[in-house]
Amino acid sequence: MPDDLRALASRVRPGMSLALPVDYAGVSMAMTRPLIDHGAGDLHLTCVPTGGLQVDQLIGAGLVRRVETSAVSLGEAGGAPRFNQAVRDGSIQILDATCPAIHAGLMAAQKGVPFMPMRGLIGSDILANRPEWRVIDNPLAGGDPIVLIPAIRPDVAIFHAPMADREGNVWIGRRRELAAMAYAATQTLVTVERIVDRSLLADELTAAGTLPALYVAAVALAPRGAWPYGLWGEYAADTAELMRYAAAARTAQGFADYMAQKVPA
Repeated sequence: MPDDLRALASRVRPGMSLALPVDYAGVSMAMTRPLIDHGAGDLHLTCVPTGGLQVDQLIGAGLVRRVETSAVSLGEAGGAPRFNQAVRDGSIQILDATCPAIHAGLMAAQKGVPFMPMRGLIGSDILANRPEWRVIDNPLAGGDPIVLIPAIRPDVAIFHAPMADREGNVWIGRRRELAAMAYAATQTLVTVERIVDRSLLADELTAAGTLPALYVAAVALAPRGAWPYGLWGEYAADTAELMRYAAAARTAQGFADYMAQKVPA
């Protein structure tokens, strides 16, 4: 395991909150085993806005206390087995959310305000399970209820991207959820396919899709670092491997056996 991945994982301390991206946006699977080996537990995971393999493996390793998400699954490979078992066992706390609500919370943090108002939750059962989501009367128009979503301020955001430059700028293309995570988090840890010599901000073709180094605490090189997920513009997901994991991880022993295997290069 490269030392730079270990160094990134060492920044995560017990009890921290981690923001992790949806499966198609750039999941840093390269960071999963270093995080497990590092062993910082009691984690609060915020899925942006849904979770998958990385979340399932961190739960299976016993590192997770709470998950805030609108869903956790393995997509075409089916349910997330360790997540599902933890829910049945009551060993993790679930904070039910919706995709827009998670994005609203991150946006509030990005803007430096305590909450963000939104309407789509009115009339849903989810409000009964989130007492911290307050329903108030619109102060600008009486008789108009609106929901206040508290700011989500993760301690750490972790994701994988195609490239960074030597100044620490990271190209995320159209994946604005990655920018939202970075803007909201105290620190952002990024793994990349490659590091380029040219400045990504100085290049007109890449500047608009580049996350400035100001928002990035550390970058590590990890070719094929999203595998078995795919990475947009780089490589496709390995659905067969996801299905192999889904079958193996149905039991705690199967999960342990799977995780004990060497990760393909």
